[in-house]
Amino acid sequence: MTPAELQSKLDELKSLPGETEWVEFKLNDHGSEKYPEIGEYLSAIANSLALLRKDRGYIAWGIDDRTHELRGTDFRPRLAKHGNEELEHWLTRSLDPQISFKIHEADLNGQHFVLFEVGPATHSPIRFYGTEYIRVGSLKKKLADYAEKERELWKVLSQQGTDWSAVICDGATLRDLDPAAIAFARQEFKKKNPNLAAEVDTWGDETFLNKTKVSIDGKLTRTAIILLGRPESDHYLSPAIARITWILKGEDGIEKDYQHFGTPLILAVNEVFAKIRNLTYRYMPRASLFPVEVTQYDSWVVRETIHNCIAHQDYTRSGRINVIEEPERLLFTNLGEFLPGTVEEVIRRDQPTEHYRNACLAAAMVNFGMIDTVGSGIRRMFTTQRQRNFPMPDYELHEPGRVRVRLIGKVIDEKYTWMLADRTDLDLMDVIALDKVQKGKPLSDDEFRSLKSQKLVEGRRPSLFVSAEVAAATDTMVDYLKKRGIDKEYGKKMVIDLLTKQGNVSRLDVDKLLRDKISDALSEDQKSNFITNLMQEMRRLGLIQPVDNKRGRGAMWELSKPASEDSV
Repeated sequence: MTPAELQSKLDELKSLPGETEWVEFKLNDHGSEKYPEIGEYLSAIANSLALLRKDRGYIAWGIDDRTHELRGTDFRPRLAKHGNEELEHWLTRSLDPQISFKIHEADLNGQHFVLFEVGPATHSPIRFYGTEYIRVGSLKKKLADYAEKERELWKVLSQQGTDWSAVICDGATLRDLDPAAIAFARQEFKKKNPNLAAEVDTWGDETFLNKTKVSIDGKLTRTAIILLGRPESDHYLSPAIARITWILKGEDGIEKDYQHFGTPLILAVNEVFAKIRNLTYRYMPRASLFPVEVTQYDSWVVRETIHNCIAHQDYTRSGRINVIEEPERLLFTNLGEFLPGTVEEVIRRDQPTEHYRNACLAAAMVNFGMIDTVGSGIRRMFTTQRQRNFPMPDYELHEPGRVRVRLIGKVIDEKYTWMLADRTDLDLMDVIALDKVQKGKPLSDDEFRSLKSQKLVEGRRPSLFVSAEVAAATDTMVDYLKKRGIDKEYGKKMVIDLLTKQGNVSRLDVDKLLRDKISDALSEDQKSNFITNLMQEMRRLGLIQPVDNKRGRGAMWELSKPASEDSV
């Protein structure tokens, strides 16, 4: 910038009504103890520029911030040092990611002026020594203290700039790709496009990669390395990282085991899934003593969640995708804003998002059957959990720049589980709202009104719970208790099995055997009456008889005849 250009810019800035989100005035406030503050201003202005969609911001030394008078400064940034390091170099090194800023200085009418010209943040907020700043009016503040601005900034950054995943990896060739990954990609592509299966077999690898959008005119993109690259080829992505880390934690939250999985990520997903301990889970359906057995996690839901992490990860931030296995739950995390805004909006619209952080990567994953462009992946995850009568996935979006998804592998509230089993007619949005109730999460006004009008919840906000009349739409509580016949027959068999092994038993023995097997829908007195009635019925049927007990040990029972399964 020439002296004349600098003069023109200073005149333009001082004519502003006051300092703004993108302009800061200073006189001689520049001592070495103030140098860190310059870095904070650079971060704040760069982030504000991105939020305001402006291309330039300024810190001007020599302008009085109250009168806007051009008074000059004795600040000489090109001569200044932070410790033994030149100030400009130190500031550049301390900003992450590095931004474009230029230092202009000149003597004008016998006075010295300095102008820092700042460019906007592009892919992620600018941090100075690990902290992100923002301008709130003319004030410099920590971005973390302004959640709405932070969320909006991430949304803006995610929608601008070139597609990082489409950038060509100079020097990369087919030798840098894993043959097994290419073979697997071909297999999945043919599954998704059965009408092209015969033709695909005639394509060479270069043609296949071009048609599936992982290469452009035979040149490999970053997408090709992420999905299909050999482990030793990930240097083409540097400083970005394409890695999934599985971590196992115990009940105490202490890490017990971990493993990293790198490129090719198309194969790594199954390897990660194989590490997860997907145990068999048993829960008692309503009106039955026979448990339902399911795996804790649906394999499709787990893979879909990992695939979404891969597709939407902000690789420019050099972070990992994490799959954290905790007792009876899984936590998935990836860097990047959740672009659609809210999960409810995605499910309600059931259509593709308007923006993709990694458009090239997303297109390739669609071609390989890993994700779906119609936007139904998230909705299908919720629908699958609903069909399993399990808790809904938890999308935790409160931390800007990071998405956390939690899958719970157990029943939280039996009434909620029974509700899903009985009320197959419920709208998915109502199911999601009921899930919030069982987890103690707040409801929107619309959600509350919908559940309350259908008598699906009881209590008063915020202390709501799933209605005790969980069977109301299909059965009354009386009907529910009448269904205990199956419990009674099973209880008879348990008593006969115990007598066969033990010879004779007391009423206390029978109580210990059956009491915790009877539904909690019954009170303790009802449970006692249930056992009494069962024993009397078995006696009337000639299955058991009282023992002539001369030792005064109380009522004892024995089999009245050899028992078999046909006796019951």
